[in-house]
Amino acid sequence: MRVALVASPFISIPPSRYGGTELFISNLAEGLERRGIDAVVYCNGESTVQAEKRWCYPKAEWPLATETAGVLKELEHVAWSIHDAGRDCDLIHINSASAATFSRFVSAPFVCTVHHAYEQALTSFYERHPEIHYTAISHHQASLHPTLEMRTIHHGLDFRKYRLQPKKENYLCFLGRIAPMKAPHLAIEAAKKAGIPLKIAGEIQPVFRSYFDNMVKPHLDGNMVEYVGEVGLEEKNQLLGSSMGMLFPIQWEEPFGLVLIEAMACGTPVFAFRSGAVPEIVLDGVSGRLCASVEEMASAITTSSFTPSAVRACAEGKFSVELMVDRYVDLYQTILNRKAGPKRMNSEAEKGTAA
Repeated sequence: MRVALVASPFISIPPSRYGGTELFISNLAEGLERRGIDAVVYCNGESTVQAEKRWCYPKAEWPLATETAGVLKELEHVAWSIHDAGRDCDLIHINSASAATFSRFVSAPFVCTVHHAYEQALTSFYERHPEIHYTAISHHQASLHPTLEMRTIHHGLDFRKYRLQPKKENYLCFLGRIAPMKAPHLAIEAAKKAGIPLKIAGEIQPVFRSYFDNMVKPHLDGNMVEYVGEVGLEEKNQLLGSSMGMLFPIQWEEPFGLVLIEAMACGTPVFAFRSGAVPEIVLDGVSGRLCASVEEMASAITTSSFTPSAVRACAEGKFSVELMVDRYVDLYQTILNRKAGPKRMNSEAEKGTAA
């Protein structure tokens, strides 16, 4: 079996810092290779994933210079990738909506992992491509797309790359995009109520600079609240591993949240709001606490006790890369063994004349 994995051209595979989807693609590609399955990763030329790599853009580019430049670069990369993969790959696995529209031009079957939160416009777009096999990254995400036939496959992590840290230091951490939907300002509020210092790590995207300046920066004092910037894998191990707990006070329907299992892999419990997929990932009382408010989160931080080895074991039993790869391989084989069905939409819909 030879599987094409199409990433975006903007962030390297694996990511040096920000990039949840890119981390997923890296984990999947290397897991497939360990299973003896050829993975061809369409990425940028700075990628270091341990699999065959192909690219038309040699350099990563993030953040984007302009939105228009980004859209054009994405389309060029995706069109080239699918045309190339269609010549010698058995199956093409895409990870963006823009790639779906090219599925009609090659005969290889497509899998599309949906990484984003629910948007009706995107769901309507996917409905126009029923020949694609869609996967959700959580049961909650799948439930928001009742008109799509989706298989849920949770993300998996390569636990060998994360160190269990039994000894914790007196601080909490927040790791994620510095953005309103991720709500580091609420993490600050919870940490202050609990009376425990907070270290914040993550990317400040230009579009959210004013949010950082107004809601986060005024609280930074280098003592109670500290911003440590973006972190790579080694810094992530240190930040998460030594922390008493990671705060995850999200304000949106989180599709998955890879950082949740990254924290658990280091033996660090997660204190999170119970939105989106979070209850599927955090086992309340074992690998963290599910909270309904900042006040409840602060109380849970000061009254809860967790065993680091048990936190890691809980995550490893459900979210290992091996489990994820097994499920994708089963899906790939099912698709390839299935008799080929109609590839195109009906002719009237193809012409745009359907009601």
